[in-house]
Amino acid sequence: MAAEIAQPYPSAEVASDTLVDVRNLKVHFPIRGGLLGRTVASVKAVDGVDLTIKRGETLGLVGESGCGKSTLGRAVLQLVKPTDGSVIFEGTDLTRTSYGTLRRMRADMQMIFQDPFSSLDPRFTVGRIISEPMVNFGRGTSQEREARVKELLQVVGLNPAWVHRYPHEFSGGQRQRIGIARALALNPKFIVADEPISALDVSIQAQVLNLLADLRDQFNLTYLFIAHNLSAVKHVSKRVAVMYLGHIVELGSGDDVYANPQHPYTIALLSASPIPDPELELTRKRIILTGDVPSPVNPPSGCPFHPRCWKAQAICREVAPPLEEKRPNQIAACHFPGA
Repeated sequence: MAAEIAQPYPSAEVASDTLVDVRNLKVHFPIRGGLLGRTVASVKAVDGVDLTIKRGETLGLVGESGCGKSTLGRAVLQLVKPTDGSVIFEGTDLTRTSYGTLRRMRADMQMIFQDPFSSLDPRFTVGRIISEPMVNFGRGTSQEREARVKELLQVVGLNPAWVHRYPHEFSGGQRQRIGIARALALNPKFIVADEPISALDVSIQAQVLNLLADLRDQFNLTYLFIAHNLSAVKHVSKRVAVMYLGHIVELGSGDDVYANPQHPYTIALLSASPIPDPELELTRKRIILTGDVPSPVNPPSGCPFHPRCWKAQAICREVAPPLEEKRPNQIAACHFPGA
């Protein structure tokens, strides 16, 4: 153990204001078949993603179900082992560090799960659920942990006296607040919020979004906020990344992506997002994508979106467009960008 601690962390050159730097990240799940169980194909859930997340910001990640958003978030935290690429957290490449070093660093990286019902152990009290990370990392005495749990309950808007209650005694929104409190238990620097409001009632979603934004400002947190609801992403995110079939197809500031989308897929997603103006909602034209989402086992050649794109031409079927700047500080992977 002493020898392991004495070894320096594997490091890489990153900008001083960058907390997480994802480089060419790939996550391919093998499909096995035959009597010998050999790998016959792979599901390319994440296929060459580059992302940077700056300290104190919220990066929104949007896309259809099955596009690889959750897999990317879990791979960043090393809950899913990447097939290739690197994830650099504060100068340390998480994909190449030792298990002991990675475990110590997990205290700075936490996750808020999508389903507040299945992510909380029904046999544990709220106090035990929130204090479990502190127990695992040997933080504080039992009295100090109990005081910390009550403090966290108050921070997320719950009654500290509920520390001895069980998950089944709470509503969905309250359960998600408990999950948020658990994520804050070790004072992390980075949190992956994996569709944290999708399982909640609409009336509760805004409350949880406001809570996450307040906590970010209060504790100087950095979020990767995963969602398929573009309105929710716009509410909390400074920058937005759009994902399709394992690839980032557009990335820019929230204002630019919403006002001047460059990739046809982003344009289609925005056209399906409701506008809180009845007159404008009636007059705008929605874009209905034709065809099914291609299989990540056998993705199309060229641009992955071309089978469903109304702009597609011959070059789109043959050459994959690079992810490059189309407008100032806005990049997209499209041969024919713009509306």
